[in-house]
Amino acid sequence: MAELQSTITCPECGHSEIETMPTDACQWFYECKSCGVVMTPEKGDCCVYCSYATLPCPPIQDGQTCG
Repeated sequence: MAELQSTITCPECGHSEIETMPTDACQWFYECKSCGVVMTPEKGDCCVYCSYATLPCPPIQDGQTCG
């Protein structure tokens, strides 16, 4: 079973926030609560959690595809 809590870190200002990842959809955008930059996935990643968080999104954790 996938862990749903992950710490996402802004690549612009370095601010980290613990968030609960969605289990029913990929999250393509995330707005930093400190500097306001809107993060999008890096090339090859399915969502912002796979790019910027301590854990990948739940489908990837479960060995599935996301998107």
